[in-house]
Amino acid sequence: MKIIGTSKEIKLKKQVIMMIGLYGQGKTTTCAKLAKYFQKKGLKPGLIASDVHRPAAYDQLTQLGETVNVPVYGDPKEKNAVRIVKDGLKALKECDVIIIDTSGRHALEPELIDEMQKISKAAKPDEKLLIVDATIGQQAGVQAKAFNDAINITGVVISKLDGSAKGGGALSAVSTTKAPVIFIGTGEKVEDIESFDPKRFISRMLGMGDLQALLEKAEEVVDKEKAEKTARKIMSGKFTLKDMYEQMDMLTGMGPLKKIVDMLPFGMSGKLSDDKMEETQEKLKKFKIIMDSMTDEEMENPSIVKTSRVKRIALGSGCESKDVKALLKYYNMSKKAVKGFAGNRRMKKSLMKSLKFADAGM
Repeated sequence: MKIIGTSKEIKLKKQVIMMIGLYGQGKTTTCAKLAKYFQKKGLKPGLIASDVHRPAAYDQLTQLGETVNVPVYGDPKEKNAVRIVKDGLKALKECDVIIIDTSGRHALEPELIDEMQKISKAAKPDEKLLIVDATIGQQAGVQAKAFNDAINITGVVISKLDGSAKGGGALSAVSTTKAPVIFIGTGEKVEDIESFDPKRFISRMLGMGDLQALLEKAEEVVDKEKAEKTARKIMSGKFTLKDMYEQMDMLTGMGPLKKIVDMLPFGMSGKLSDDKMEETQEKLKKFKIIMDSMTDEEMENPSIVKTSRVKRIALGSGCESKDVKALLKYYNMSKKAVKGFAGNRRMKKSLMKSLKFADAGM
């Protein structure tokens, strides 16, 4: 199978990145996502709001900048985008990565081309990234070619790949410009951006999942010390509500359940309806609220939770007694599964090896 599109990895260095694209493609949100991406890599990003045409563009970028704790330079009274960029580069000179949010249009007009070319000349960006919406399909090729002819783009970001759009049409169309796809947007949150890997993308499109992306997501939220502690308990056959709470905490921290399931292979997402996944997600949240109303003693030894305690916990968590009982039932099922795992010598040995534990007679 021919792999759709080419890719490249953006360098982690001091640089200026110019973001371009039409209105409604997700350009401003992607600026914040990129800032968060570089922030996670240990670099200090800054944002320049040079969109002087769209009402509230400065306010939107400022709010997003506050969300990711990144400085934003802009002047809502200034109507000269090039002057804002020049002043912004000076103001943010201490930043490692400066990301410029430029103006868009409903179509690629001469005024927009002229403004982009002037900003590019003034900023001398290391990267000129075009943002295209995955839902527009083959039309993405027309946009990409027009922008590439005007300003010679160095890369593409495909946004809005979190919905029903698979992005294949947009990717194949964009590939005609020979510009590599660098990132894909996979959701509305600032964390929802991934480096583009053609093979992994194809795998996900075909319902074969993306376990590497799942592992990378897990590494971002999993506390390694807690994970090791839980693994030791699993191997010894011990498993408390506290352990289950930590597991739920890590799972919910990875994002919506649907996104996690979509990364699993063999069409696992197709076996669970969206309603069922949403119901499961809500159930996990409710279980955590219930456990927040339990004492340390109850969390360590759930067998003591009888009728009177069930009523007290239900009242304290704003739930019903049946919800508390459902939690305890779920816990007992999980505990049995853990005991079964602990009794499997091959799986136990494999886990010990993967975590590099010494076999201290366990």
